[in-house]
Amino acid sequence: MTTPQILISMVLVLSMVMFGWGKYRYDLVAMSALLLCIVLGLVDSKVAFNGFGNAAVITVAAVLIISTALKNAGVVDVLASKISHLTETPVMHIAALTGVVTVASAFMNNVGALALMLPIALSTAKERNRPPAMLLMPLAFGSLLGGMTTLIGTPPNIIVASIRGSYLGEPFSMFSYSPVGLPVAIVGFIFIIFFGWRLIPQARMEQNSTEKLFEVGHYLTEVAVQKDSVAIGSTLANLVDEDDDGNIEIIGIAGKNRFVQIGRAGAKIKEGDILLLRADPADLKPFLDAHGLELLTSATNQFIEPQQEDDVLAEGVVKRDSVLQNRGVDRLRRLTGRTVALVGLARQGHSVTQRLRQVIFKPGDVLLLRGDLGSIDEHMNTLGLWPLAKRELDLNRNRRVITALGIFAVAIALGIAKVVTMPVAFLLAVGAYLLSGILSVREIYEDIDWPIIVLLACMIPVGNALTDTGTTSLVADVLRNVTQGWQGWQIVMLVLVVTMLLSDVINNAATALVMAPLGIEIAEKLNVNPDPFLMAVAVGASCAFLTPIGHQCNTLVMGPGGYKFGDYWRVGLPLEVVITIVSVPMILFFFPL
Repeated sequence: MTTPQILISMVLVLSMVMFGWGKYRYDLVAMSALLLCIVLGLVDSKVAFNGFGNAAVITVAAVLIISTALKNAGVVDVLASKISHLTETPVMHIAALTGVVTVASAFMNNVGALALMLPIALSTAKERNRPPAMLLMPLAFGSLLGGMTTLIGTPPNIIVASIRGSYLGEPFSMFSYSPVGLPVAIVGFIFIIFFGWRLIPQARMEQNSTEKLFEVGHYLTEVAVQKDSVAIGSTLANLVDEDDDGNIEIIGIAGKNRFVQIGRAGAKIKEGDILLLRADPADLKPFLDAHGLELLTSATNQFIEPQQEDDVLAEGVVKRDSVLQNRGVDRLRRLTGRTVALVGLARQGHSVTQRLRQVIFKPGDVLLLRGDLGSIDEHMNTLGLWPLAKRELDLNRNRRVITALGIFAVAIALGIAKVVTMPVAFLLAVGAYLLSGILSVREIYEDIDWPIIVLLACMIPVGNALTDTGTTSLVADVLRNVTQGWQGWQIVMLVLVVTMLLSDVINNAATALVMAPLGIEIAEKLNVNPDPFLMAVAVGASCAFLTPIGHQCNTLVMGPGGYKFGDYWRVGLPLEVVITIVSVPMILFFFPL
């Protein structure tokens, strides 16, 4: 190996480790990798930031904006409104919800489609008295399956298409992925609705009652002992014993400026003490009134004032790229101008015994916030939270649905007919949504997933450095030697499986950026058609089913579903085996070597 090859390999391995570790956001890791390549002379500084103008980056940004337009128009909600009568049995319930999100994910960002369906899933689960765990993992996996079927379903497809255009002169088109992605999605869908959900651990099915999961009772809350409280002098044990129904759980006790201590039964309660509770909402207020206790907010450590007319309680899940990730309440206060208060926190699968103001937020945490009705949605977006509350229906929704779908169809037709390139077609659609009032200018900038954009723009030149230094060619040579004597389908399967494994621990867009050029190099060494290898990369990059960190969709349902890390591979591993068995023959049939 030459010195540049050694250096770029070290940068790549270090980047993969940092992606998998997850301590630092993936856009920061990608930017650091690019800067390191510039310093080491692997990337020319004059072209280092050309990735921001790459067609793949523009397309991903446009697709994210279009997803917002379709959401505003109520496209998914209209579909969802038709399925309430299809939830009588568990299989019908899972099939109806997963079917909608799978179809929607083919034409809009899969994370956006899942976020729209999540409140509907929770609502229907409550109506049917079924645990959220039964529905949410199938929902997340369905969104990933749907993304495989079209160019715009998921960023890896856009990336693979762009790389094909750079190497072979013509990118994949809108429906080039459909011959493989559609049968894979159908088979995966059938597996999920009949078998996959049954593999979810029974403990998750039994302990996550929908009645309680998103109520105050399953949040950690803080209450203060007032000077005239009748609880002063009592022990924690006596206080709990007075709650005959056993609906109040005292987690810990602290003074106003002290860290929390685990509540000992014999500990005596003093004025100014702060109690950490978990309680059923129906029993919380009577319990507080009976003992002279006041609910606190962690943001101010002050008593909650009587609720104003426009005040609401809203629930939101912390996303993987949220600005609150690995930060505390102070960050929340600064970003919202102290207009939003944290009232409670739920972290499924973990026992939280800290004061709320000391808790460090993690992806999947469910936050209970109090704020103004007119601004709470905007704050949710600023904080990087997926809202779980139902949204009001738009009175003009049917008209806007038709308009939104019409604009989208015209854009796709222009791209397929090659009147304009697909990125230009999507940007024209964005302009049409603006003119029609479906989108606002503010939403264009707010709803772009900027960390993904930075990740792509930075990793594209890093990926180019792999090719320019001959590293991808070197790896392809090694693989050719290792697989000497193998049949073509076996090598395609190897590329698919390796891509699957990478996508389970690092961002799937980064996986596609690394594996697609490698797939082309392998094909060139074997003197065969590169398209089967590119399709294997595209399918594998969307198969992040083994962990909650492989894709945002998996992270999004972890808290609401009450899942643990190991639950994902129980369902995801057999699903990936099924997908491998189905996809390899499909790839080689439609894209022969």
